[in-house]
Amino acid sequence: MERLKVGIIGCGNVSGIYFTNCKKFENLEVAACADLIIERAKEKAKEFSIPKACSVDELLSDKEIRIVLNLTIPKAHAEVNLKVIDSGKNVYVEKPLGLSRKEAKKVIDKAKKKGLLVGCAPDTFMGAGIQTCRKLIDDGYIGKPVGATAFMMYRGHESWHPDPEFFYQKGGGPMFDMGPYYLTALVNLLGPIRSVTGMTRITFPERTITSKKKYGSKIKVEVPTHVAGIMEFKNGAIGTIITSFDVWAHQMPCIEIYGSEGTLRVPDPDRFAGVPIVKRSADKDWSEVPLTYGFADNYRGVGVSDMAYAINKKGSFRPNGELAFHVLDVMQSIHESAKSGRKIKLESSCEKPKPMPAVKPEQESNWIL
Repeated sequence: MERLKVGIIGCGNVSGIYFTNCKKFENLEVAACADLIIERAKEKAKEFSIPKACSVDELLSDKEIRIVLNLTIPKAHAEVNLKVIDSGKNVYVEKPLGLSRKEAKKVIDKAKKKGLLVGCAPDTFMGAGIQTCRKLIDDGYIGKPVGATAFMMYRGHESWHPDPEFFYQKGGGPMFDMGPYYLTALVNLLGPIRSVTGMTRITFPERTITSKKKYGSKIKVEVPTHVAGIMEFKNGAIGTIITSFDVWAHQMPCIEIYGSEGTLRVPDPDRFAGVPIVKRSADKDWSEVPLTYGFADNYRGVGVSDMAYAINKKGSFRPNGELAFHVLDVMQSIHESAKSGRKIKLESSCEKPKPMPAVKPEQESNWIL
């Protein structure tokens, strides 16, 4: 299999795991990295033995690079994606795909016109935990799905993140920051969503940073920080999701799927592993389900490998632009529903991602084979 050269744009907080993991796959080679702060790119290049640290323009002009991994902040995602596509390269971007359907659609349409692929995080749904849950549902282990709940609630990023401001600006907030993990997992498990209803609020209009780098600085909150949504899936199931940066503590599960014959507790969709727990109608107690798939460690980057396989074989891949656009549509529609006070029928849809193959840990570097 051809090893495709990858360039990484954005050498911030999340980049380290991608630098580490992209080296593990036999169909990827990280050839260069770039950042608006060139010294930051040089530091990452040195730390991870990347051949070249350079400007964004220089990276995009490198004809050997086939995939660009866009790890910039959310408000720059669409702009950088368009530049990557204009340079004739495929792009894989951190979530979300864009700040709005309008700008994300520009990216997808331009890529299609040029015959290029768009991929988007998260790829955690490809991990052992959620893939084991997917098999249980597909096999009818809990019967026909009836409903689902999803909860992502904690106190926000200002206590630990070195630069937390963008989490409270347009493109941030708990739904756009963490919603992609939960919604992508739900679409993987239950299929696409037909309609949504939402309610939102800003609980604290101003936040104080307590992480070391900017301790004491203030953040003006521009986006809702407590978001509740109801989702109607095309398969008839009804789901509830709450994402919040305003909750100090809770004991709710990350995701639960309720079937006609039992209940499945899904592990944290921000992780690749975790243990599924199930209780069927005839069971006295909950029981753990052994993981039956590979990628139980933090394997962010497996989606890039899946995309590279699709480029080589001219096929489909799982964390594709269609899926990411549908998730973005759901998030934006929940916010719009909260403003309008009405139920919103989604115009987008997507194919349910195909299940992962059963992979042993020693096969993970060339897993697709």
